Formats: sequence, C-alpha cells, structure tokens
Amino acid sequence: MSKIVERTLDVFEMFATEKRRLSLTDMKRLLGIPISSCYDVIHTLEARGYVYATAPRAGYYPTRRLYNICEVIVAHDSLLQRAAPLLEKLKDEIGETVTLAKATGTRAIYLLVVEPEHPIRYSVTVGSEIHSLYATSAGKALLGTLPEDALEECIRLAKLPQLTHKTLTAKNKLLADIRLSRKRGWYLNREESIEGVTTVSSVFLWNNAVHIVTAAGPVARMEEKIQRAALQIVQTCKELGDASN
Repeated sequence: MSKIVERTLDVFEMFATEKRRLSLTDMKRLLGIPISSCYDVIHTLEARGYVYATAPRAGYYPTRRLYNICEVIVAHDSLLQRAAPLLEKLKDEIGETVTLAKATGTRAIYLLVVEPEHPIRYSVTVGSEIHSLYATSAGKALLGTLPEDALEECIRLAKLPQLTHKTLTAKNKLLADIRLSRKRGWYLNREESIEGVTTVSSVFLWNNAVHIVTAAGPVARMEEKIQRAALQIVQTCKELGDASN
C-alpha cells in the first residue's frame, strides 16, 4: 500500500477523532510519524484547500472542501441511491440496525449503515471489513455464494477460533449450517461472533457482484422477530437484485 496515501487518510481520520485544531507536534505524537512527514502531508493539503492554518503557529483544521466533494460522490452512487430508501424502510420495520456490504472474493466491506433510535443497538462503521466469516451471518452469506467445491475448500483450510460459547468450530457443522441457510435463502448468527448479538443476512447481485443485507440487534429484541426479519430481508434483496438484471 502507498505510504503517502495511508498517511493522508490517517490525517483526516485523526481530525475526526480529535475534533479540534492540531499542531504539527500534535500530529507527530498522535500519528507516530516524523514531524517532517506531517509537514509534507499538511503542506500539500493546505495548498489544495483541504486544510487551513487557524492562526500563525496555532495549528490546522480541515476545510469543508472534502465534505463537499464527498457529498457529490455519495449523491451519485447509483447503488446507494437505490438501496438507501429500502434499507431505511427495513430498519423501521425491523427496528434494528441494517447494513449493506459489498463482497470482493472472500472479503466484504460495509457500504451503508442505518441505525434505529434505540440507545442499545448494534453499531458498525462504513468502510470497515466483515471479519470472522464463519461466525457472522454476513460472512456465512458470503461463503454461501461460493461454488460448492470452493466452499468446501475454504472451510477445510479455515481456522475457526472460539469467539463465544455458541461459535461453530466444527467444520462439518459449519458446512451444514451454510448449506441449510443457502437453501432457505437467509443466514443466521445467534451470538456466534459477539455475546448478546443476533444477526440475519441475505444476498443479492448488483453488476454481477455479491452484496449482503444484514439486520443486527440484541438477542433480547431479535429472538422473537428472526423469522419476520429474515423474510423482510429476503424480500428487500429480491427488490434490489431484480432491478440490477
């Protein structure tokens, strides 16, 4: 990966975390890189109008330029334009966090996250990657899209550490669970990845790529609505997938 690109992204994420103006010395401490590297990144961003010096030797802060550019980019994402209203509706119907992830091979990242108003809710960050494919409903949904021989090989080579007392660590049981889920059209995770969290997922194709819709919430709320949530997620995936063909 490009070091200069990583450092530039680190700078923006640092400002989002700190929420205050920062000096080069602050950046050196927070990022753990030489002050000369901090200067190179900040000097370039300042020249392009992405950050400004708040006052002489008083530190730097981002301008709205990146925000404005990102607004335009997001507003013209054809997938999110279609998916956002449906996921908002799904969130309101189920009353839990709903996510959309895009798969590439056996990796998947979250593209959209809509959360309910419940003070206790499942939360995930857009841009983060789905981990523990064997223990999450989204991960199992991704594995369920693989051809049978590729699925068997993937599970044969996989390491399945115990994440909770309900994690499926027996490969034959995991394979059977994925096959059953693939047949019924949706995938379930009952506290297999995180204690106290239940998730339900299904998949659809958009531009010949696998996308995963998931509803996630506390076991106490999710348990009584698993079947209903599963049917609603499957229907949402059909609406999204059918329009892509």
